[in-house]
Amino acid sequence: MKRIKAIYPGSFDPLTNGHLDLIERGSKIFDELVVAILSNAEKDPLFTEAERVAMLRATTRKYRNVTIATFDGLLVDFVRKHKAKAVLRGIRAISDYEFELQMALMNRKLAPEVETVFMMPAVSYSYLSSRLVKQVFRLGASVKGLVPELVEQRLYEKVNGRSPRRKR
Repeated sequence: MKRIKAIYPGSFDPLTNGHLDLIERGSKIFDELVVAILSNAEKDPLFTEAERVAMLRATTRKYRNVTIATFDGLLVDFVRKHKAKAVLRGIRAISDYEFELQMALMNRKLAPEVETVFMMPAVSYSYLSSRLVKQVFRLGASVKGLVPELVEQRLYEKVNGRSPRRKR
């Protein structure tokens, strides 16, 4: 029987519950799922690559067929290197679809053997993005329920320079 490996690429800066939703569901569809963190210094990430890897590993530990990796350069080169057959991408809105379709078609041109699979997040995460989480958090609003607890803790430490006070 053919085993299907997929790559789920992104910046994951920070990891959101929307990302985790796709990871969980993708882990049920594919035999192997590699969550691939894009190393893109031009994006000026809040979290270092090592911090993002650590948070993803901690929050995906329960999925036996999910691994975490990093890459730079062309996604199709990474996909081929890992002998994957599919790319998993999340689509929240029409604006995402337009961008993702363009990327999928370019990837198909570069690597016709690789399929792109689009998944919609759960309705409760359909508006959620890493960029939005960072903006809301920096402006002082709670991100509870939008990101895993570990990520919420790391956001607080990164932005405020210390751990949050625990309620007694």
